[in-house]
Amino acid sequence: MRILLVEDEDRIASFVVKGLQAEGHVVERAAGVADAKRLLAERTYDLVLLDLLLPDGHGSDVLGVVRARDPELPVIVLSAMGEVDDKVALLDKGADDYLTKPFAMRELSARVRAHARHGQAVSRTLTAGDLELDTRTRVATHAGVRADLPSREYALLECLLRHVGQVLTRQQLLDAVWGFDFDSGSNVVDVYVGYLRRKLDVAGEPSVIETVRGAGYRVRA
Repeated sequence: MRILLVEDEDRIASFVVKGLQAEGHVVERAAGVADAKRLLAERTYDLVLLDLLLPDGHGSDVLGVVRARDPELPVIVLSAMGEVDDKVALLDKGADDYLTKPFAMRELSARVRAHARHGQAVSRTLTAGDLELDTRTRVATHAGVRADLPSREYALLECLLRHVGQVLTRQQLLDAVWGFDFDSGSNVVDVYVGYLRRKLDVAGEPSVIETVRGAGYRVRA
């Protein structure tokens, strides 16, 4: 999973990042509200871990941005504010889960896995017109053409289908599929878009993946 951690305390952030990276997750940290808003505007995530008391505002401000952009994106609040009223207030504002500090890494990891399973169950088949992607079997279908997709091609098409109609820049796709440390000068996104087109496009019809000149790629609704 690609996870955004919004946490200003270095010690806690390091603890969480190391624990989740050890389980194979890609984790990026924001140290405050402004940083979190910037990253949410630039990149796509599968889950957000959100502290509340931040140096430049309150975590609920970030939660509002998340919900405006993606009502389905899981948000787990991590906070020392453990009163029932605090938990109820954040859950009512749109948080999916609430974990009180201090917490055990095992419990956080288990909750992350639980939200990942839930997300997979809810969105097993992604569609846009006559293009379909089965997220369990990794089989894509378009106009009667079926293709079993290798991991990178699958991840790229999945990312585009989870943002149907939205233009995603090459950098956004690079970050989402290959990770934040991948060479930003690489043309790997264009190469893999070509792979998908060769497998799924139908002669004489528009491509399943549209090139938006000077901006990036999108799958039309």
